[in-house]
Amino acid sequence: MAVTASLLGLEKKSLREQALAALRTAITSGELEPGRHLVETELSELLQISRGTLREALRQLEQEGLISAGPRGRMSVRHLDVKEIRDIFAVRGVLESLAARTLSDMPDKEAVLTELRAAVDAMDKAAASSLEERIESDLEFHRTLCRLSGNETLLHSWESLEGSIRMSIMFAGLERATRNMSVGRHHDIVAAIETGNAAKARETIIEHMNGAAENLVG
Repeated sequence: MAVTASLLGLEKKSLREQALAALRTAITSGELEPGRHLVETELSELLQISRGTLREALRQLEQEGLISAGPRGRMSVRHLDVKEIRDIFAVRGVLESLAARTLSDMPDKEAVLTELRAAVDAMDKAAASSLEERIESDLEFHRTLCRLSGNETLLHSWESLEGSIRMSIMFAGLERATRNMSVGRHHDIVAAIETGNAAKARETIIEHMNGAAENLVG
């Protein structure tokens, strides 16, 4: 396995968390491509951690949906097909449209709108940064949307999909991935919520998700 920057040795502090972060980055960036078998001896050497610590990180990544176990227990980077991509965005559309409708119906939305605008501004700033920062700022906008709804079940459901969401981002390569991170598309969501029209807010989210899915698989 070639030595790459995000998989080089980690500091002592919270080795498991650092291993998780490094492996997530390597997977979502495509550095560890879909279908790639994960060899414990190679990864533990690259990350300079014990195989026990590595296994803990791999178990977490499996729970998140980033990797999967084969028939003989060998771990590999999960590969999504077109149907799975459409399914992921369809479920996101249901969850996030509920969040948008809830926010739209709030009588006093100013604090919510301020936080959402700040999340879009963070996306704008990240546009000139690394792919990792762009992905994180995009995810943070959608996580914030769900969190601000005050519906803990909704937020938990969204977070349970996060591994699959991360896998879907790079499905069709960098150019299409960054197209889905357009700041303008996310401003549209905030503007729809601001109108106070719950149906419009819902429709905007559904269009956002359908468009993102089609961009990746079309």
